[in-house]
Amino acid sequence: MGRGTLIYCGIVWAERTHDVALVDDTGQLLAKRHITDDAAGYKILLELLAEYGDTAENPIPVAIETSRGLLVAVLRTGTRKVFAINPMAAARYRDRHSVSRKKSDPGDALVLANILRTDMHAHRPLPDDSDLGRAISVLARAQQDSLWNRQQLANQFRSLLREYYPAALAAFAAWTNGLCRPEARELLKTAPTPARAARLTRTQIQAALKRAGRQRGIEAAVDRLREVFRGKWAHQPLLVEDALGKQILALLIQLDAACTAADQLAEAVEEAFPQHPDAEILLSFPGLGIQLAARVLAEIGDDRTRFADARGLKAYAGSSPITRASGKKSAITRRWVKNDRLNHAGYLWAFASLRAPTEANAHYRRRREQGDSHAAAQRNLFNRMIGQLYHCLQHGQRFDEAVAFPAGIEDAAQAAQSRPPEKARRPYGSGG
Repeated sequence: MGRGTLIYCGIVWAERTHDVALVDDTGQLLAKRHITDDAAGYKILLELLAEYGDTAENPIPVAIETSRGLLVAVLRTGTRKVFAINPMAAARYRDRHSVSRKKSDPGDALVLANILRTDMHAHRPLPDDSDLGRAISVLARAQQDSLWNRQQLANQFRSLLREYYPAALAAFAAWTNGLCRPEARELLKTAPTPARAARLTRTQIQAALKRAGRQRGIEAAVDRLREVFRGKWAHQPLLVEDALGKQILALLIQLDAACTAADQLAEAVEEAFPQHPDAEILLSFPGLGIQLAARVLAEIGDDRTRFADARGLKAYAGSSPITRASGKKSAITRRWVKNDRLNHAGYLWAFASLRAPTEANAHYRRRREQGDSHAAAQRNLFNRMIGQLYHCLQHGQRFDEAVAFPAGIEDAAQAAQSRPPEKARRPYGSGG
């Protein structure tokens, strides 16, 4: 049939099957289907949409409660707008249609379709990111997850070593990344108990370090490790110590796998990210290296129309404050609803930018002098730089410290308040 009226589609997805509902602009149910999660089911869905007037030039918008998966990939082909509706928001819409709290997948599909019919303007479609941008997003998020998994295993490892092997913790404390270092893991494979570590010869320790890839300072490391391992430490009973050693070896297999995964994904990010057109702009900012810049790109994407202005991006990142006012009460607080991954990357970004005597560092110091706490000053710095990033990406410009943090900015800001708005000049990214 032709598209004489506006039509909206809602889909409730599940692991094996999906429920589909189509409504017109009056809310009348036009069709509903129960499809399988496979190629045959996707074909039925596309044929159903085409039957009700879906075309490449005028596709039917779709609401669904997820933003990933093969079904979403199929729906996003072409110019179709796909809206990922938060399940909590969909539940509130359900209460508008029924107070009995009844629930069914076909009914929820109808609710999703009606969300687009009545409030499509209040929801954002999935961004139209490039394939390379989405690939970098997959790799950067996976690499971040692998780091978190590695740290979780390292914490378990450390907790277990404290129970019976404090010498190992003391021996590896001087190394960056401690227990995650290849040398530490190789030594624990060679000597999983303190009794065996105390019997290690210089040759055995030297061989373990070389197997781990150590090339420099081996002799000094051997002397230090032997001294620590042969020191006076409290011990568990021999049988208990041996049992804990076997547990360490089992946990070491998981830690090895986590470290390998993190390293391989980091290499994949380093290979893919420089190929992106936005990489040069992101890397021009202080504090952003390849891994952290890839995480920022993964969360903001490369669809220039995704955010209407810098304020929208700042709110999405959770860096801008939020005002809660009711009656005579008013409070300005930090945002709790935000993109947690981008907010975490922003904290690391602001922290890393403070390591060099840059204008970003000077801005942080000024905020501290004005009474901000460390966290508040860092959040303010991130809020400023994410706005500057928005400007640079929109205009294809590299970061310029002289423009981002002009000399005497505090005096300029005070002077701007006393001048007419059209004469006030602000550095890019300062709004919001």
